[in-house]
Amino acid sequence: MNRRICVVTGSRADYGLLRRVMQEIKSDSELDLQIVVTGTHFSTKQGDTYREIENDGWTIDRKIEFIFGEDTSINIADSIASVVSGCTRSFKELQPHIILVLGDRYEIFAAATAALISKIPIAHIHGGESTFGSYDEAFRHSITKMSQIHFVATETYGARVRQLGENPENIHVVGGIGIDEIQDFQPLEISTIEQSLGIKLLEKKFLVTFHPVTLDSNSSSYQLEQLLRTLEDRKDTSIIFTAPNGDEGNLFLSEMITEFVRENPNAHFFRSLGRSLYLSLMAISDCVIGNSSSGIIEAPSLKVASIDIGLRQEGRVRASSVINCEAKESEIRVALNRICSEEFRNKVKTTINPYGNGGSSQKIVKVLKSVSLENSMIKRFFDCLEDVKL
Repeated sequence: MNRRICVVTGSRADYGLLRRVMQEIKSDSELDLQIVVTGTHFSTKQGDTYREIENDGWTIDRKIEFIFGEDTSINIADSIASVVSGCTRSFKELQPHIILVLGDRYEIFAAATAALISKIPIAHIHGGESTFGSYDEAFRHSITKMSQIHFVATETYGARVRQLGENPENIHVVGGIGIDEIQDFQPLEISTIEQSLGIKLLEKKFLVTFHPVTLDSNSSSYQLEQLLRTLEDRKDTSIIFTAPNGDEGNLFLSEMITEFVRENPNAHFFRSLGRSLYLSLMAISDCVIGNSSSGIIEAPSLKVASIDIGLRQEGRVRASSVINCEAKESEIRVALNRICSEEFRNKVKTTINPYGNGGSSQKIVKVLKSVSLENSMIKRFFDCLEDVKL
């Protein structure tokens, strides 16, 4: 009997990263792929990205209701409850052997909770990372503690998962999964990009993604305002915005971006680009700007500089092509001037991505096929402390 692997995706971001490993599972004769879709995939304001999954030819086995409304803490709590309930019922019907999840979003935390109470082993991708500016940090480590199999991107993150008391034998360093698609990626021609987006690109290009910062003392709107003030002087540059994720405060950020685009003809806002267009734009951009993990994990492999603003991604391992700066107009200007300098541009050409050179998906599937699931739900805490009486 084939081993059933149920992949849960909750947003355009994790689907773009999971797509290659889904292909590997689908093509393996010893595995059966199941797909459960939830989260902002069903948000019209985020682009109804579940359609992208269907357009890619995948069969969605279950669609889990997600509660949309005002982006408040109450609405997010209701959404978590809905996903826990929906996933629990879906897992009972699908009877997967392993649940495969990625990252640190609250809808993925909800899916992991459902898997745990359903006594189904969880394989977690991109655990052990640390980000200080959002509550994703707590969700990520919580998912780690609920999981039985850990696929981490670097040795540093593997050490952190061990520090959380996980069995070292269940921790697998596989690199950044997003790099797999970049490994053999051929960017679209600029003319094709322009035709697809219905815009004319200028010679200089910035790709901007700014997500809510849920724990930073400076509000998300304040930080985005500082960034927009910096960008409004760049009339000679095409500024491409992608939508903020579904965290609390995203609707107001989208309104701010929409207003900025209305007043600046060189700026454009797209709810969802899809993976191919997004990577193609990244590949031809002079800089990736904002607080998304893609500027840290994927951009270095395309030899593209990035500016990481604020605390949201602080704590992640990063390449020399990534500059972190405070969310202040003056600091962002300094970072932009440095990024655009010939010295830094030459430095970016030789940057080495600490998240590896690809091949993560094959490594993950190899483990999913071979790992023993016997008594896997019974976990003991592997204590790193020596000679300490508890």
